[in-house]
Amino acid sequence: MADALKAKGNQAFQAGNHEEAIKHFSDAIDLDPSNHVLYSNRSAAEASLGRFEDALQDANKVVELKPDWPKGYSRVGAAQSGLRNWDEAVQAYRRGLQLDPNNAQMQESLEEAEAAKAGASGGPAGGLGGMFSSPDFFAKLTTNPQTRAYLGQPDFMAMMQDVGRNPQNMSKYLSDPRFQNALQVALGISMMTGDQFKQSNGFGGEEGADSAAPEQPTSTSEAKRDEPMPEPEPEEDEEVRSKKQKMVEALQEKELGNAAYKAKRFDEAIQHYDKAWELNNEDISFLTNRAAVQLEKGDYDACIKDCDTAVERGRELRTDYKTIARALTRKGNAQVKKGDLEGAITTYQKALTEHRNPDTLKRLNETEKKLKEAKEAEYINMDLASQEKDKGNEAFKEQRYPDAVKHYTEALARGPPATNPEAYKLYSNRAACFTKLGAWSDGLKDAEQCIALAPTFGKGYSRKGHLQFFMKEYDKALATYEEGLKQDPGNQELKEGMQRCIEAINKLTRGEATEEELKERQAKGMADPDVQNILMDPVMRQVLNDMQQDPRAAQKHLKHPDIAAKLQKLVNAGIVQMR
Repeated sequence: MADALKAKGNQAFQAGNHEEAIKHFSDAIDLDPSNHVLYSNRSAAEASLGRFEDALQDANKVVELKPDWPKGYSRVGAAQSGLRNWDEAVQAYRRGLQLDPNNAQMQESLEEAEAAKAGASGGPAGGLGGMFSSPDFFAKLTTNPQTRAYLGQPDFMAMMQDVGRNPQNMSKYLSDPRFQNALQVALGISMMTGDQFKQSNGFGGEEGADSAAPEQPTSTSEAKRDEPMPEPEPEEDEEVRSKKQKMVEALQEKELGNAAYKAKRFDEAIQHYDKAWELNNEDISFLTNRAAVQLEKGDYDACIKDCDTAVERGRELRTDYKTIARALTRKGNAQVKKGDLEGAITTYQKALTEHRNPDTLKRLNETEKKLKEAKEAEYINMDLASQEKDKGNEAFKEQRYPDAVKHYTEALARGPPATNPEAYKLYSNRAACFTKLGAWSDGLKDAEQCIALAPTFGKGYSRKGHLQFFMKEYDKALATYEEGLKQDPGNQELKEGMQRCIEAINKLTRGEATEEELKERQAKGMADPDVQNILMDPVMRQVLNDMQQDPRAAQKHLKHPDIAAKLQKLVNAGIVQMR
């Protein structure tokens, strides 16, 4: 009965009645649930209707029931391609090709999946829609006897263009037999003529539903069925069959190794990976997995050796770049653990030339940072830092300011703030050098760093205030001196600096500054974000307008402390003059 239902399903599939085919295959599966061919045929029918989730479920069942059958992996690849899961599709096709290396159709499907994966991030031209708009696809339609005529039908071409632009519209055309046939071509599921179909008692070839016979019946009742059994698949060469069996056994050992690794039974995992590699030395994932276990165990030399072997063997086998990159990244991880940071950086860089993986890039950046910190730590020497400071002080006294900057900089490198509690003095001294050299921006940075490290050190505020004064930022300098006096009330240098600022501001307020000085002052003020915010304030704009129309209004506004402070800011910046 199961074979009879299978035959009906095959006939319905060939006629394009995929719903009917699915029903017959499902009924057959109910009678013979261990027949992998039935699941394979139903997967093909479901894929033809665009039901790729269902197709994938059946394809996975095929692989579960008969893991050494190449066509099962082809079914998985076709379903994953329909779901646009390109990584999984590529993996499935490669697994199938391991079992059947000479399968040209599966190789072609693999290449199409890899091309779709590469173009998937490029917008409408990539992914499933790209299959319906690519020149290769239309070339296939031309060479296929059942689809060649479609190319001369305007409505069919419009259909292809619509799906190529928007793959989501595919559901609109699934009931069209022409589209179903074109979809089969796109997924690498080719069709047969009626005569070919009858001769094969099923769907022939790698691309359609399967003509392969089910496994031999296991019960006496099945053996005595009256229905004729399909012809068995051709006997394979003993060497080929043995190789396939070893591949299957190797994959089983790998799965056992993975399970042991997750359970942290590392020695057991290594034994399984060893066995897998003995059975099949054409899959370097066995080596990279074993390397991961060695890394976890702390046997870094063994991990590196496995990774090197994997890369070398992968090159011989022309393994994909992503897998090679994974082996190199794992080697770099082991080198980091060993403390060979420079070697790890070189290895990560090689991995990125194979495949630009974000995780590898992150590890490279982290390792470069770690190496820099390690070198800086090695450079620290407090005795040499003290000597460089003394050399800097001597050069400053002799007015050799560039040399003084050089020595203070070296002193900071030898004794940075994290290890030198008096590093703030070096920033203060270097700020003084920059002041003498007119490098006010650099000096200001050092003075601020000095204050950050030693908030109660009055010299830091005087350095900063002097630099701001020279930059004609009198209001900022005044605020700096005032803050310094809060920390060091008796500091005479801060008091004198504050007095100079007040005199400079009063000179501007009285209008005694030259036109050039006033313009320069106003330009600096307008560049100040605080001044810009004040001028954008609607309340202050109204205040300024009132003062312009009636100068006496200034007295009224100055009674408000907030407005008075903002007005003083504008006066100090040279934006407003009050007489």
